[in-house]
Amino acid sequence: MKLLKNLTLIGPGFVVAATGLGAGDLVAAAVSGASLGGQIIWAVVFGALIKLALNEGLARWQLSTGRSILQGWQQHLPRWVNGYFMIYLLLWGFLVGAALMAACGLAANALFPQLSINSWAVLHSLLAVLLVLFGRYSVFESAMKVLILLMFITVMAALASLDLSGINLQQSLLIDTGMQSHGNMVLAVIGGVGGSVTLLCYGYWMREKAWHSSAALPLARIDLIVAYTITALFGVGIMLLAAKAAPATIQGNQVLVAMADELGRTLSPAFREVFLLGVWAAVFSSMLGVWQGVPYLFADIMATRNKSKQLAAADQNSWAYRSFLGYLALPPMLLLLLGKPVWLVMLYAVIGAFFMPFLALTLLYLNNCIIAKTQRFGIGSNILIALALIVFGFLSLQSLFN
Repeated sequence: MKLLKNLTLIGPGFVVAATGLGAGDLVAAAVSGASLGGQIIWAVVFGALIKLALNEGLARWQLSTGRSILQGWQQHLPRWVNGYFMIYLLLWGFLVGAALMAACGLAANALFPQLSINSWAVLHSLLAVLLVLFGRYSVFESAMKVLILLMFITVMAALASLDLSGINLQQSLLIDTGMQSHGNMVLAVIGGVGGSVTLLCYGYWMREKAWHSSAALPLARIDLIVAYTITALFGVGIMLLAAKAAPATIQGNQVLVAMADELGRTLSPAFREVFLLGVWAAVFSSMLGVWQGVPYLFADIMATRNKSKQLAAADQNSWAYRSFLGYLALPPMLLLLLGKPVWLVMLYAVIGAFFMPFLALTLLYLNNCIIAKTQRFGIGSNILIALALIVFGFLSLQSLFN
């Protein structure tokens, strides 16, 4: 009964899952599935597992100390760390803003081609701004739950209707040592699953649910386990659908369109529209989550620079929050003129993964050396975070030098 009661209380995990299950995850999983079949399903499962560990580490820090991870960096790490992160956040935000606009434009244009991709992209960005500015958190969380349910049911229904007998699932769960030539694709899959910088937003969404002390940590764990189970199932589902329903010669957004067309021919014409609706739900939920959550990070940096130690200083009504929301929603529209929306989506997934080694390293330090001994990482958490540091560090360096 207690578990059922806890399930009714959770919510921020669905928000972080819906935010992470967006453009990079969808396109990277589809492209890899179409090109490699099920050979790197392990990357989806592994990515979800270590993102779960990282997010639990963030929740552990905030609930144990009452401070956000950014405030922890400010207090316990060299002063340049927050300055470095602000520069990174500005670059990341500009890129991710354009990538999410492009992804929403692609999805909406596939459903309603009467408007161009760029027109749909601009409309989605402005709609997300309005929803963030005038909607309470409870409304935002409910909308994210509906979107993640829609995209999850769509993918699972299509998967259940297809014959998967041609895919060797037993071998696909093993790491193929011949995947070295596909390092960037592996990086995009692992980096895209569950988000990257958006993991940091979980702390602000916990605050909205009034989770303020270490007593809420067990509830946060349940919340995150449910969220990343959905994340893993969704990523595996997209990859298997692409392996079965998309030709390997087609790349980028055309993989999604080819998948929709094949599902329409194989199952029923209605499945084409249903699948594209699920794609739209995935990318728009990601945009809505980023537009609502990421400005908290900038507001928190500004509050920390002003020596404020209260998490409440990162306020949604502050000038810093609203300024960064505008920064996400407006200037990146210029990048849409490049005419390479799929390239932007893939680049967003790859660049996002470079943040993971930094986050893993700081969590290992803060949650083993700074917080109260009774709240520190156990052996299992340390192993998973160390794995995240090693794997993301290796894949990032491989991507740089390839």
